Amino acid sequence: MNKIGLFYSFNSNKTKKIAESISEGFDSDVIESINAETVTEEQFLAFENLILGVPTWFDGELPTYWDEFGPAIEDMNLKGKKIALFGLGNQVDYPENFQDALGIIAQLFESSGAIIVGLTSTKGYTFESSKAVRNNQFLGLAIDFETQATKNKERVKAWIEQLKKEFE
Repeated sequence: MNKIGLFYSFNSNKTKKIAESISEGFDSDVIESINAETVTEEQFLAFENLILGVPTWFDGELPTYWDEFGPAIEDMNLKGKKIALFGLGNQVDYPENFQDALGIIAQLFESSGAIIVGLTSTKGYTFESSKAVRNNQFLGLAIDFETQATKNKERVKAWIEQLKKEFE
């Protein structure tokens, strides 16, 4: 398996907690964690397989650090790179834009040639709408610490096993 770049904000506690769980699910020589708040194009392009932590902020927005990196993504040729996304959101307090950031960033990567992997089912979630849903699947792993924290561990574990196959 090619080395995996795990990009997330080191300063976002819940995203960091999920990222650390994901990292622990892979051999330490296979995965490298990189702070999304200071990522460079060179760091990003160094990997064929990438995992990104993308929490949804406010009413369906990308975090500032991903939004600011967007123009660089638009200019990159990501053809053939596999990108898996995990997002954090709150389906009860924000049901009309649950996990929207996943959909926003997935579209950005797809327009640059990347392949989005790690899609997961929407079963077990209750929300009104989401930019992160296609064909009844999230464009990544959807985490809701506020209302479904007890499901995080099993969801992360299953997603890691899925990614191990999809990243081959």
